[in-house]
Amino acid sequence: MATPDEQIEHGGTRRSYAPEDTRQGEIVLKTLWRRTIFIAGLAGIVVLVIVVTIFSGR
Repeated sequence: MATPDEQIEHGGTRRSYAPEDTRQGEIVLKTLWRRTIFIAGLAGIVVLVIVVTIFSGR
């Protein structure tokens, strides 16, 4: 697949977006269930790093 720059060279067009539309999105955690899953995922990453660090030292 051609990159956007290659498409422009071959007659394609490039879209332009307003700055308000290209900003990073926010994490929407409206329900308790979604907040719980999100925090559990973050904690799981930390635990995984600690476990890998401990077992790679042996």
